[in-house]
Amino acid sequence: MSAEPDAAALLARLINHEFPDERGRYGPYGGRFVPETLVPPLDRLMAGMRAVLNEDDFQNELNSQLQHWVGRPTPLTRAERLSAAWGAEVWLKREDLAHTGAHKINNAIGQALLAKRLGVKRIIAETGAGQHGVASAAACARLGMPCRVYMGEVDVARQAPNVDRMERLGAEVVAVTNGDRTLRAAIDEALRDWVSSPLDTWYLLGSAVGPHPYPELVCHFQSVIGNEARQQMLDQAGRLPDAAVACVGGGSNAIGLFHPLIADTQIELLGVEAGGRSMGLGDNAASLVAGTPGVLHGCFSMLLQDENGQVHETHSVSAGLDYPSVGPEHALLQLTGRARYVTADDDQALDALNECCAMEGILPAIETAHAFFGAREYAREHPGCCILIGVSGRGDKDLPTLQQLAGVAS
Repeated sequence: MSAEPDAAALLARLINHEFPDERGRYGPYGGRFVPETLVPPLDRLMAGMRAVLNEDDFQNELNSQLQHWVGRPTPLTRAERLSAAWGAEVWLKREDLAHTGAHKINNAIGQALLAKRLGVKRIIAETGAGQHGVASAAACARLGMPCRVYMGEVDVARQAPNVDRMERLGAEVVAVTNGDRTLRAAIDEALRDWVSSPLDTWYLLGSAVGPHPYPELVCHFQSVIGNEARQQMLDQAGRLPDAAVACVGGGSNAIGLFHPLIADTQIELLGVEAGGRSMGLGDNAASLVAGTPGVLHGCFSMLLQDENGQVHETHSVSAGLDYPSVGPEHALLQLTGRARYVTADDDQALDALNECCAMEGILPAIETAHAFFGAREYAREHPGCCILIGVSGRGDKDLPTLQQLAGVAS
C-alpha cells in the first residue's frame, strides 16, 4: 500500500489546481459516502456539470443573470475609518450588496440554471441563517421552478425575517423539529427527501460540503467572488492584499474568495470559524480548529465529534456558521498550510459587528462579523498590512437576534 503524499506534495498540486481528483478527493478529504439510491442522481449531476458548465450558451445565460439580476460585479470598498483605526489598509468585497443580501445567490442561480437545463422539475434546499433559502427561493421564482426549503426549528425562530422572505418568494418552508434543529438537521432532512425521490428532484446544496461533486460545483459558482476581488484589488489598490480573510462555516463564501487566490502564494488566506461560548465540545462550531477527520453528509472532512465518533451538537450566535463540519477543500488548505484558520467567539464577533456599524455605516451579518474580528487581530499582528475581507452578507436578517441579545444585556 503506497504512503499518503506529504503536505509539500499536496501543496504543489493544490497550487496547480489539481484538486479534486476523479474521485472527488482533495488529498485525503472529500469523496462520496452516500446510500446507493443517491449514486445515480450524483452521477447525473456530475455528467451534467461536465457537459454543460463550459458551454458558451450556458455561460452567457449565467453571466447575464449575474450581471442584470444579481448585480455583479459587487463593489470593492476601501474601509477608510477602519483602516485608520487598525493601522492597516482594509478593503471590503461587498457580497452584502448582491441581490438577496449575501453571496449565496451566486451558487443558487447557477445550480438552478443547471438543474433546469438538465430537465429537473423540483428543487429542494436547506438553510441555516436563511440566506441560502432566500437565494434558492428567489432563483426558483426567477426560473419558474417549485422550491422546498428545509430549515431547523431553532433557525426558523432566530431568522424569522428570512422565513417570511422565502415564503413571499413562493417557497415552501419546512421547519425541522428533530436532531439539533439547526443547519445539520436541515441537511439531514433534505437528504431524506432526496433519497425518497432522487430522479425528479435536484438538491440545491448551499455550501461547499457534501458528496462529490457538490464541493467542486459550489466552488465553481462562488469563485466569481475571488476572481472579481483579485482584479478589483489590482485596479483600485494597485496591488494584491497581504491577507484575504473570510468567515467559515461550511465554507462557501470563504472558498469563493480563497480558491482563485491559491496560486498567489504571497497572499495569506485566513479563515475565521465560530468560537461560540468556549472551545469545549458542544460550545462552538470550529471544526477545523477543534475537529478531527470524519464523515458527515456524504463527505470525509474535519468534523466535531466525540471520542466514539458521534457527531456533536454545535453552538454559535450566528446561524450560518452553526455546522459541525466544513468543506474538504478547506481541510486540505489547512493540512498543507496554504490557509490558516482561527476562531472568534460570540462576544468578539458582536464587538466587531458594532465597530463596523459605527465606523463604516455597514451592518454586516453576524457570520461576517467573525471575519472582521479575525482581520482586526491580523492587522494588530502585521502593522501597515493590506487586508481584503469577504463581506459574505448583510445583517438585516440578524436584527431579531441582535435585539434579543441587547435585551438580555440590559
